[in-house]
Amino acid sequence: MTNLPPLLVLSDRTQCTIPLLSVVGEAVEHGARAVVLREKDLPWPERVALAHACHEILAAVGGLVIMAGTRGDAVHLAATDPVPAPRPSLMGRSCHSAADVDVAAREGCAYVTVSPVFPTPSKPGYGPALGFAGLAALCRSQPPVYALGGVRPEHVRGCLNAGARGVAVMGPVMREPAIVPSYLAQLKEAAE
Repeated sequence: MTNLPPLLVLSDRTQCTIPLLSVVGEAVEHGARAVVLREKDLPWPERVALAHACHEILAAVGGLVIMAGTRGDAVHLAATDPVPAPRPSLMGRSCHSAADVDVAAREGCAYVTVSPVFPTPSKPGYGPALGFAGLAALCRSQPPVYALGGVRPEHVRGCLNAGARGVAVMGPVMREPAIVPSYLAQLKEAAE
């Protein structure tokens, strides 16, 4: 598996209080090192331009931009997306069930996000929330799991104790990128 950091930041410009690139810049300044660029409603040329701008921000710290969707060298697939051809060098997948995780494992995904761990307005229709016990049930096999959905800094230890490799966060970081150090501190403390 590519050496992904334990915190994945997922973009959603509709939740930002400042421009998305400013949020990404601040999140990186605060220690974020991987961004999953969603924004799937934008036309492809705009997404590519946004990805290049994010890459410039993250390249300065050796970080990584992962494109949501089926195009790119590093991609994050929705639960129902087909595996792209040619196969990307890094591929992750959104999962909401044991069956989804099994599919991702057979496909050779480098990681999966499992959601929603807790209730969240960002994941309507993907319920009920798994909680720590449901998360643990989906962390029993490969690929490595990132807990997503309603995960706050105070939930990090419980997510890692349940078997997650890390956490994936969207809303809290999009609304306030200065929260990144709180997640990183909890990830570091839980790993010690």
